[in-house]
Amino acid sequence: MKPIFARGISNQFRLTLAVIMSVILLVANDRLEPVRNSLSSLLSPLQYVANIPGALLDLSAESLATRNMLAKQNKELLRHQLLMSERLQRFEHLRQENDRLRGLLGSPVHMDAKKVVAEVMEVASDPFRQYVVLNHGSRNGVFVGQPVVDAQGVVGQVVQVSELTSRVLLLSDTTHGIPVRITRNDVRLMAFGTGVLDELELRHVAKSTDVRVGDLLVSSGLGKRFPEGYPVARVMSVEKDDGKNYATVIAQPLAALDRIRYLLLLWPDIESDGKDLTPPEEIEEVLKASQESTQ
Repeated sequence: MKPIFARGISNQFRLTLAVIMSVILLVANDRLEPVRNSLSSLLSPLQYVANIPGALLDLSAESLATRNMLAKQNKELLRHQLLMSERLQRFEHLRQENDRLRGLLGSPVHMDAKKVVAEVMEVASDPFRQYVVLNHGSRNGVFVGQPVVDAQGVVGQVVQVSELTSRVLLLSDTTHGIPVRITRNDVRLMAFGTGVLDELELRHVAKSTDVRVGDLLVSSGLGKRFPEGYPVARVMSVEKDDGKNYATVIAQPLAALDRIRYLLLLWPDIESDGKDLTPPEEIEEVLKASQESTQ
């Protein structure tokens, strides 16, 4: 029996339709942002439901812990608590001395900011973007651009917020950059992600810059995005090629980006930092300009 339609849709028509749809999506990208946020808020309960099996497994594993193991852990925690208490006493003395010195220099005192612990619910499956999803959203006061750290150092910043969850862009993402300084000599640099979890790149570093392997990089506080003094990375290699205008400097993030579970959300000190925050749009423009200059 002969089919009614001898041939299907032509490849030229399919290509034209695909091009038209791509142009429409590019033009309407900004207008679709509210729709994305609404869908993210609607799908947040599903993320919680998907996280239930893991939570149940963790609860079962904790309930199976033996009494001897708990006693050993308790003893070890008590020992650490004693050590930390001794260090805290010394730090309190240093803090008081630092406050006196700041008073003499007329420098403002940075008070402790608000901090909240959040749990990682999801890790990005996209090979071109590196981010995690936290179980805190706008209902908890989370905002776009908020800095995020763990026990070792800076992890990244919040780039998207829904009602119950938030998305954190990791330091290692190619679109992320953070101003840092070397603790040894206070040289200020910019650290950018390379797409590799354990690697950051310091771009536009002059060959005469005093940077060495092993140097500790901390947040410089420039731009008022990340608080000053948080550990970021450690310099792993410095190459000065005669054929290049700048030195090639590679650093390793101190935060364990491949196995993070609990993170700390930081709120800025409103009295000192809240009024001079750099808008996310300006940071994106700086990142784009830097990427274009390296191409």
